Amino acid sequence: MLEVGCGSGFISRGLALRVESLLATDINPHAVRATKAKGIEVVRADLFQGIRGTFDLILFNPPYLPTNAKERNLQWINYALDGGESGRETIDRFLKCLPDHLCYSGRALLLISSLTGLKEVQETAMNVGLAAKTVANVGCFFERLYVLRLEVADKH
Repeated sequence: MLEVGCGSGFISRGLALRVESLLATDINPHAVRATKAKGIEVVRADLFQGIRGTFDLILFNPPYLPTNAKERNLQWINYALDGGESGRETIDRFLKCLPDHLCYSGRALLLISSLTGLKEVQETAMNVGLAAKTVANVGCFFERLYVLRLEVADKH
């Protein structure tokens, strides 16, 4: 299993005993230290940069909030929230690299927001050879959150 953007390591720690092997990544050095302190194997990386191999399961809770230049700051927390003007900049980069890191029978779970555009994310996934299916959704404050299950499309 690979958790991209592990943050504090909460999810990885909860799954560590349920999977054969687990690797976590984050671009934020503070997040990497926090995750490492929980005993999780973690590396500092921007999405899949420097990550080799394929995984049966990949999880990603990306920065998905639409953010304009005036809202940006130079703090590390910005990497957890700022999804670019559309909210999809990091998601699009993730989706383009995902097929190269998924085992043929593997899957990825991606959390997105209604603010990000469900149809647009599904379209991008399809354009890079992935099938995307909504497996959960919940209303939350000013948005609806969706979990997409992503798989290599040609196996369907």
